[in-house]
Amino acid sequence: MTTFDESPTLRTYYSILTGGADLYQDGRDLLPLLPDDFVFDGPISGRMAGGIRFTHGVRGFIDSVRSITILQAVVTSAGAAVLYDAELPSGTIRFSEFFEFDGDKIRGLRIQYNAADYRASGGN
Repeated sequence: MTTFDESPTLRTYYSILTGGADLYQDGRDLLPLLPDDFVFDGPISGRMAGGIRFTHGVRGFIDSVRSITILQAVVTSAGAAVLYDAELPSGTIRFSEFFEFDGDKIRGLRIQYNAADYRASGGN
């Protein structure tokens, strides 16, 4: 078992999410974490394949999020489950993210949260 702090992939991913839109730009720092066969599944966008599509979609979250507080994380070399609260302009939303790793890359990511509450709290 690996801790959250011992996972460079997770540390980089969450650093990018909380780094702000100015630093994010076009996702050039996030894209190297995602292989060509990356798959994402979330409540708003549904299932999508491809890292480039994900980097465009996550921009709305980065524009909205004020901070992330990690509540719990279970990390192995094969994947991770992370529970966190994201502070948005009009409220805090709880997220759970389930990662599938391929070495130091994120092969798959499934996110769970209440989409209606997310949008009501100012999420993009």
